[in-house]
Amino acid sequence: MTLARTETELTDRILGGWQGRIAGNMLGKPVEQGEVWTRDRIDRYLRQAAALPLTDYLPEPISESDGFELRPEWRQCVRGHIHGSCRDDDVDYAILGLDLLETHGFDFSTEQVGDLWLLRLPYLQTFTAERAAYRNLANGLKPPLTATYDNPYQEWIGALIRADIFGWTCPGAPRRAASLARRDAVLSHTGNGVYGAMWAAALIAAAFTAPTVRHAVDEALAVIPASSRLARTVRRVVALHDTRMSWEDTLTTVTEETTGMGWIHTVPNAAVLTAGLLYGDGDFTRTITLTVRGGLDTDSNGATAGSVAGVFCGAAAIPDQWTVPLEDTVRSAVFGFDGVRISELAERTVRLAEQEA
Repeated sequence: MTLARTETELTDRILGGWQGRIAGNMLGKPVEQGEVWTRDRIDRYLRQAAALPLTDYLPEPISESDGFELRPEWRQCVRGHIHGSCRDDDVDYAILGLDLLETHGFDFSTEQVGDLWLLRLPYLQTFTAERAAYRNLANGLKPPLTATYDNPYQEWIGALIRADIFGWTCPGAPRRAASLARRDAVLSHTGNGVYGAMWAAALIAAAFTAPTVRHAVDEALAVIPASSRLARTVRRVVALHDTRMSWEDTLTTVTEETTGMGWIHTVPNAAVLTAGLLYGDGDFTRTITLTVRGGLDTDSNGATAGSVAGVFCGAAAIPDQWTVPLEDTVRSAVFGFDGVRISELAERTVRLAEQEA
């Protein structure tokens, strides 16, 4: 395995990944409702608040009756009101993955992932495919039936949002990261749902050593079937970017080509995420703000984009407006972790990455 060049650099990049994931999640959380908060609606909201270009957390509404109703949690995750991170499943699963590797090591089984969910994760803090799998676990089913029985969400984005820990602990080893992510993902997902987790883990692992974000995207594509809908869609975004098409026109084109898949499906969200990464081109602020402005599952996409960009640039390069309001504190529904320090999570992740090196 190829680690970052020094222990100090590895620590900085892993901390950047954690901070980036949490900041990106917080940025997207107020507008996480893709059928309502379209790309156009998000930008109209930002224009009304004189917040374009977006360089900070979302502004609070100008009034309660301005026609732009944010999610109920908005008061804890808009600029000027953030004091530590809100609780969110996009961060809970990164914490749960850390606990998984600390408890069972890198040879964990899919069954052990399920056991840990039942032990650490409240049922009502699971959603879509994860809730279906949790219910199946509680009823005594074993993987892979937990993913396929009475689960219409098998290709949605849930497994992708669980993949970061495998990328952070396999720096420079995207295939290894993808293998770990697959073992986790098959508890609840199939097809493109599993490929999304493998792709995201590989993308994050590659970001430690790739010379450019484009190189990381190419490395991540290599770990999933080239004929899959996910791979074809990511390649399409890459090709449009290569023609120097604008970010807006790229997303308009791909949105038309993925119509009908739904706003929580892995494939259209991967397109938004890929566009944010490529057009953000390594700049942390531009990457997460473009990704969230892209719409769909905004908090999940913002979180993954922030993780990749945070690893790529390192914590020291993340602007203060994203990290200072987090107050180095995470709210979590994972039993035993509420109020944990972001820096502690990063230190524990570094130990695992060094152990696996």
